[in-house]
Parts: sequence; C-alpha cells; structure tokens
Amino acid sequence: MRGRMNAARSYAKPVEIGEVMVGGAVGEVIESRNDRFRIGDFVVGALGWQLYAVSDGTGMQRVPDTSLPLSLYLGTAGMPGVTAHIGMLDICLPKAGETVVVSAAAGAVGSAAGQIARMHGCRVVGIAGGPEKCRHVVDELGFEACIDYKAEGLVENLSSATPNGVDAVFENVGGAVFDMVLRRLNPFSRIALCGLVSQYNTTDPYGVKNFASLLTNRVRLQGFIVSDSPQRWPPALADLTRWVAEGRLRYRETVAHGLEKAPAAFIGMLKGANIGKQVVRLV
Repeated sequence: MRGRMNAARSYAKPVEIGEVMVGGAVGEVIESRNDRFRIGDFVVGALGWQLYAVSDGTGMQRVPDTSLPLSLYLGTAGMPGVTAHIGMLDICLPKAGETVVVSAAAGAVGSAAGQIARMHGCRVVGIAGGPEKCRHVVDELGFEACIDYKAEGLVENLSSATPNGVDAVFENVGGAVFDMVLRRLNPFSRIALCGLVSQYNTTDPYGVKNFASLLTNRVRLQGFIVSDSPQRWPPALADLTRWVAEGRLRYRETVAHGLEKAPAAFIGMLKGANIGKQVVRLV
C-alpha cells in the first residue's frame, strides 16, 4: 500500500488522490447478482478502505472456514501467510540444521516465515525492534533467538546468535540491518527479498556496503511479489489453515477500531508499532 502512494514505476498501479485506498478486506455479502456468491457468504478480496464495496467477483474468494477468526484471512491464513510460505519454501529452501535469519520477525509475514522454517528443522534467528517484540518472537513463536536492532552491540549480538553463519535470509527491512546480515552469509546461501520497509519513506536510499558478500559466497538473492504466483496460493493456504488449526502456526494481531483509525494504524505499522498483523475492525 505504501508503494502505491508514490507516482513512480512499480509492480502495482498507484492510487490517485481522491480514490479509495486499496487494501485487503474481509466482509459479508449483503446483496448479490453473482452466482458464485450468496447473501450471507463471507468473502475476502481487495475491497479497499471503506465500509461497503461493489465487486464483479474478480479476485474475490469465499472464506473457506468460518470457525477461524475472519481477520485471520487478512493475515496468517491470507496474503501475508502466503507470502511467508512462498518466500521461505520456494526461495529460502530451508534444510534441517541450517540457520535462517528473518527480519521484521514480529510482523505478520516474518512471524509466519520463521515458524515455517522451524517446521523444517532450522535454527531460526529473528530480528525485531525492542525487547517486547523479541520476547514475543522467542517465547511465543519459538525462534531460537531474536536480535533487538535498537539495542547496542548489534553486530556482536548477531554473531553470537549465528555462530555457524547464515544459510538463508527472509528479508523484510533492508538498510543497515540487512547490510549487517550480509556479513554473516555462508557460501551458497539464499535470500528471499520480500520487503524494504526501512526504505519506503526515505528520500536518500541506503547504500549497501557488504554487497561483495553476494559474489564471494555465491549467494542466490531473489526479489518476489506474492501475486506473481497465483498457482501457489491454494496449496499454501491449505497448509497455513491446517497449521493454525493444529496449533503449529501461532499468530498475534494488533487491532484498531473504526475506519477513521485506519490512517493512524497504517502509519504506526510503517513505524513498527504493531506486533503481528495490523488490522482495522471497520464496524
């Protein structure tokens, strides 16, 4: 959503001033002329920041299991979860015994990505901002360690947490923290470049200093956008909903109440104020 506020070349059409802000939403069908959807169905799709929306059904999906919280289909059992699933399993290629580093580890995507790596037998180290988030990552999500990037001794702390180097990175932040991780890479490591949240509001992009590590260690780095892989969504969603139901995939939400709170919630998310998925309960 933040990228769509810029009038610049990107993978998505920008939102013009005066248009409804784009975004995923889950809601109830109150009227339908579409044979695919009946009144009373719960659906999820790109309905935007509004209380009511009209759709021709394109891109809309019926919520498969209403026993789970509806908001989950905007988080762990939705686009963020699928992003974590694809980035971790298709690009990071986790193997038992490897060390995986996940930045923004307390966020919606990072928290799921790290837990998926743990399911595959990896030692997972998170990076998050502040002691509360790091406690959540270790105590609730089960990561082996979490580095507080706001604390002193960042380089030393990461080195201590990754004594055997780093085999895979799920990158959500970019900037100086990512640059530091590049120093810990092992030969033939993999990086899933999912986001660069530290750079979205800057006018002076960070210049990577340890770029040579990619060559020296023959690293595979791949940026990806989850919408590029529609064929991967059904199996990913099946895994995610099953793992949540089984208690193997844990999640947390930060909830704002009321449509009028959406801008503040969005700005807070960009500043790292949330733990887990930031959602807005519209009514």
